[in-house]
Formats: sequence, structure tokens, C-alpha cells
Amino acid sequence: MQNKSTLEIHAEAESVAKQAGEQYIAEHGEPMYCGFAWVNIAPGTSKFARELKKAGVVRGRSYYGGVDVWNPGGIPTQSMDVKEIAADAYVKVLGNYGIRATMMSRAD
Repeated sequence: MQNKSTLEIHAEAESVAKQAGEQYIAEHGEPMYCGFAWVNIAPGTSKFARELKKAGVVRGRSYYGGVDVWNPGGIPTQSMDVKEIAADAYVKVLGNYGIRATMMSRAD
């Protein structure tokens, strides 16, 4: 993990996700399509997933296997578009560290 702790990587990913979501809102406004987006990290037995669980960042197992980070970036919106952009940015940061993750979403 390139000399960064799990929580440092998570904090970096959260920061990038928040920036991406805020930039999307600044450029496009806040689309009215409501929904959710999250990041699934699999397998849930990976060192990264276990350390996120231990730190209380994620709880339990995901319905899809692995663990889920809900609303990465923490942007207070109901817009699914904004949440997807933020979640995708979070996934890209994890990918830079060789951590397998997938952006997932669903309409409300």
C-alpha cells in the first residue's frame, strides 16, 4: 500500500471523492434524479477491508460480498449523479493503490 495506512488511503479517497462531487455540482448543478451510490470493496477478507471494519468505517458484510463504503465524499445531496461521480473518484484512488473496488448505485 505504498507506505500509507488504510486510514490515510481512505482519507485521500474521501477527499478526492468530495472534490469530484463538488466540482460536478459547480459545473452542472444538482440533477434531480434521486438515488444512492457506494463503493464495494471485495473481498471483505482483504487487509484493507478488515482495517476499515476495525476502524468503524464500514459495518458488516455487503449484500454483494465484501464491504461497502456508503456516500464516499459525504456530499449532502440526493442526486444520484453527484454521488456516482464521487464514488467513482473514490474507486480510482483505491485502484492507484492496487485495491479492488467497484462503484455501485441504485435509484431511489
